Amino acid sequence: MNTNLVNFLNKISPLQKESQQELSGLFTLKRFNENEYFVKEGTYAKEIGFLESGIIRAFFTNDKDKEYNKQFFVGPALIGAYSSLLTKKQTKIAQKTLSECRVYTAPFEKIEALYNKYHDIERLGRKVAEFYFLEKEEKELEMALLDADKRYLLFLKQFKGIDQKIPQYHIASFLGISPVQLSRIRKTLYTS
Repeated sequence: MNTNLVNFLNKISPLQKESQQELSGLFTLKRFNENEYFVKEGTYAKEIGFLESGIIRAFFTNDKDKEYNKQFFVGPALIGAYSSLLTKKQTKIAQKTLSECRVYTAPFEKIEALYNKYHDIERLGRKVAEFYFLEKEEKELEMALLDADKRYLLFLKQFKGIDQKIPQYHIASFLGISPVQLSRIRKTLYTS
């Protein structure tokens, strides 16, 4: 049984011992190098992952091949193309490593099969869905209501230390600004 995985899941929603054993038994370790895909755009997602360590970005690409970062995941975190897993459609959002990563993966359909057997696992699935919904709504509000400098300060608070580990253009994309704007914001914040 993966203790890190079980502890992480229990913080979201407590699981009984039997549920913990059966659920954690579905996960196997995969190691990723920097710049490897966990999920590629246009594929059908089949796995969910527990990012034990490392950094992954979720992004989409427009018709002019410009990338937009939607989210960053810093271990420990749950990862996967959630909408593709739920709808069984191709994902429009890729997930790619920004560092070496340790990811425990499990077939999503096998997790779903446990919902009827273990109601605490079903409740965990609901809690995860609720978390992603709230996170998406919060990001939309921040993008609409806050100036770029305030969004950057929130980013630094939410992703402590990540600004020293990933390229600044990825952060700018996530904030919806240009790298030049981010440079100006950083200069203003660090010289005042």
